[in-house]
This record gives sequence, structure tokens and C-alpha cells, in this order.
Amino acid sequence: MGQPTHAPGSHDWWRDAVIYQVYVRSFADGDGDGTGDLSGVRSRLPYLAELGVDALWFNPWYRSPMKDGGYDVADYRAIDPAFGTLAEAEKLIAEARGLGIRTIVDIVPNHVSDQHPWFQAALAAGPGSPERDLFHFRPGRGPHGELPPNDWPSQFAGTTEPVWTRLPDGDWYLHLFTPEQPDLNWAHPTVRQEHEDILRFWFERGVAGVRIDSAALLAKDPHLPDLATHPEPHPFVDRDELHDIYRSWRAVADAYDGVFVGEVWLPDAERFARYLRPDELHTAFNFSFLSCPWHPGRLRASIDTTLAEHAPVGAPATWVLCNHDVTRTVTRYGREDTAFDFATKAFGTPTDPTLGTRRARAAALLSLALPGSVYVYQGEELGLPEAEIPVDRIQDPMYHRSHGIDPGRDGCRVPLPWDAGMPYAGFGSQSEPWLPLPVDWPSYAADRQERDPGSMLTLYRRAIALRPRFGTGPLTWLPAPDDVLAFSRAGGAICVVNFSATPADLPAHSELLLSSGPLDDTGRLPQDTAAWLHA
Repeated sequence: MGQPTHAPGSHDWWRDAVIYQVYVRSFADGDGDGTGDLSGVRSRLPYLAELGVDALWFNPWYRSPMKDGGYDVADYRAIDPAFGTLAEAEKLIAEARGLGIRTIVDIVPNHVSDQHPWFQAALAAGPGSPERDLFHFRPGRGPHGELPPNDWPSQFAGTTEPVWTRLPDGDWYLHLFTPEQPDLNWAHPTVRQEHEDILRFWFERGVAGVRIDSAALLAKDPHLPDLATHPEPHPFVDRDELHDIYRSWRAVADAYDGVFVGEVWLPDAERFARYLRPDELHTAFNFSFLSCPWHPGRLRASIDTTLAEHAPVGAPATWVLCNHDVTRTVTRYGREDTAFDFATKAFGTPTDPTLGTRRARAAALLSLALPGSVYVYQGEELGLPEAEIPVDRIQDPMYHRSHGIDPGRDGCRVPLPWDAGMPYAGFGSQSEPWLPLPVDWPSYAADRQERDPGSMLTLYRRAIALRPRFGTGPLTWLPAPDDVLAFSRAGGAICVVNFSATPADLPAHSELLLSSGPLDDTGRLPQDTAAWLHA
């Protein structure tokens, strides 16, 4: 069996960990009702241990009406019944830790569900009540209050839907995402205290870390000004008040030796780095690398910029190719435009799956060789493509709120194939899964790939097992042609990726550790192929 890189008690494990993202609803169905659940995850822990990951990051598993895939939380201290129970979550955390795998949970502090007790109490209490102070309720503009309080845009790309909803009593409430996700008022001390208590609740149940959703959106300008007339400082993105919130959170985490990873989308490198100061967040997602096209110059620039951003505050970089919101790597890398941008997602974009798979294999070796931690979204280790969901089965609100223009995110959330010979490819044997499986899904099944030495799963297992050969030191770029990336690490290992149509000579080395595809007959590296070498 493969072993995680870090022993359960090792210090600063998060600095170069391999972290596997679990979207519970689509991972494994233990009770056969068509929805993934905690019993399904528990049954697959040996598979995750064999993969060799250090930690599991779970998307929200809390009680939720599921209007936005669980990111509309009704109760942070309860597991949604579709997934299981709190007792089962505690067993999962303990069983995973017994295999050397830590658990990271997802906290959504910007908003709650409209079914949350706080919001229900605010609705019942009426205008001007203390209960409404926990949210952003305002009278409307216009002669009769018929216009929204300001002009803020929705945070769902591709939609022009308003971020304000009017109630029958005349008040409007703010929701940067869907109307079922009212924004909390982080200027209120009760909101801050509640979230610190939630952190303690989960740390006391054994979680090792917390991923913070939409981490740069919590604080709002108390005057809620129009964005058009008050663009700077931004009224709800990256406000300075956030840092006091996260310093308070860090004090909670430090008491439990816990770790934070923030979802921080910011173009300003200096402001991004502020979140990673030693008394704030430990790490933050690197969206520059995720959205970068398959291009040597652009990737090298993204790597250099990322490392430079993190260096002043001593924080480790994070590397990720795909997540539950983003077009899967195999599909994206098989397109003419290999970058990712929410604004450009469209139905019917052509892709070459063979080319995309070859590039995704090389990208896996590239990302796993870089200094810092790596996040692997479930199914990437199987080489899953983006699935095409029939429009009458799409559930993602991004599709519906864009009036059918944005295809949404369901295509990367299709349930995983485990057993090629079982109904629904082994995801669950009794009921049709919550999203339909493509007809070719059994060909990607884990049981089939486990027996194939050339499969994507075998590549990931070998790469994660060999990754410690790179050590924990910095990256040094090596001389290489313009269309080749080559670098070494202090551990003595070298990574080379060839983007050129011409096969590339390998640097001097004593051993070929691993390659994403075969070398040519002369021992050179073909196009869209990566190799790991020992100097």
C-alpha cells in the first residue's frame, strides 16, 4: 500500500502535502440512494491511502437545502441527512487519521442558507429588528422603495441577476450569490463569535484544517455604496477589515494546531500576500496556475509569480489543476483555448480528448514537482473528462441564473466510476445517480485502471510515491529551449516538460524516475510529455 508523505504527527505537514478534494455527493454512494455519502467515503479510504495522499478536503457536508451544492448551509454543526450523521463524520475523521490521512472541512462564512435559523428569525422579526442586524437588510431606493439599494453585481459569472431580493414587508436583503444565500453582516460581533465557535466545534472533532470559501468577500463597506461611483476601495472585495477577522481565527486554529487554506481570487500580488502573513492564513489557493493555458512561457511566469508572491511572508505555494467549479483538465487541455475563465464557458466547445489526456498527464507531473502543496480534485487521478449533462438534468444555479448561457459546473461533478462491471459504474448499485453518468464512464473505472500500468491512476500513484525525491527546497530553473520547462529541486530530482513539436534532449541524469508518456526511440522527450529525473 502507498503511504502518505507525512506521518500524522509531523510538523508543518501542510507545507508540501498532497491534498485530495472530496465532493461527497459524487464520490461514492454507500447506501445506494443515488447520492454520495460518508459511508461511501469510508468504504474507499483504502483507495485513498493507496493513492498516497496526506489529507482530504471535503466540500460542505453540512445540513443544507442544496440550492448551491451545499454552499448554502443551514446548520454548521450537523451533517446533511443525505450524507450521513455527525457520528459518522467523526468516525470518518478518525478512520482516515488512522491511515495517516488528515481531514480539512469547508467553511462558508460569507453567507448562510435562507433556511438557517438566524435568517428565518430575521424574516419573522420584521424591519428594524435586532435579528435583521445579522444580515444586510436595507430599504430600497426610488419613490416607493422599489429599486435595489445599490448596483452591486452577482458573484456568479455570466449572470446579470440582482444581488438584492425584496420582501413583502418592503425590506431588501443582500445575497452576492443566490437569493437562497443571504450574506452575513461581519461587522456584527455575534457573527464573528459564532464562526469562531464553529471552528472550535470542528477542531475538537479532530479535523486538521479548514478551507475558507470566498475568503475575500466577507467584509462590506457599511454604507453599501454603488460600485460604479465608489470602486476604490472595493465595497465588498478584499477589504482591510478582513485581516482582523482572520487574525482572530488564527488564534483559534493555533490552539488546536489547525491549518487554514483560503479561497482568495485577487489580481494584486501584494494584497494577496497579506492574507498569508504569519498571524493570518497558512495557505491560499493559487488560481493563476489553475487558469493558466498550456503554454511554457505563461506557465513559467505563473510559477515564478506565485513563488514570488509567497516568499515575503514565508508561506508555501499551492498548486491545483482543477476543482469542483472548473472545467476538468483533460477537456480543457484538449481545446484550442486551454486557459480557464468563467466568462468564456460555453456549450459545444470542441475538444480533443487524446491530446487533452496527454497534456493532463504531463501537467500532473509538473504540478507534483513544484515546491509547496498540491490539491487533486477527485477524478483527476482517473483522467475523467468534463461530462456533457443533458440540459433537463442540469442542477447548477450558474446555468439557471445565466438563463441557459453558462453550461454550469455539473460537468465536473458527475459521480466517480469505481467498478466497470457494476451498475452505474460502481458509484452505487441501487438507484440512478443524482447526475447522469456518460455512457463511456466504465472505461475510466478505478478497478480497470488499477490493473493497467499505463493508466492515469497508476501515474498518479507512482508520482505521489516518488514526490519526496524532490525534497522540500526551492526550485532552480535549468537551461532549456524556449518550449521546454526544466527545473531542479534540492532533493536532487529534475522535472522536464516538453511543449515543442520537436523531441527534447533530457538534461544529464543518472536515472529516469518517471515519465508521463514513453520516450522516443532515441531517448528524447516527445511533445506534451513530462519526465522526472535523478541528477
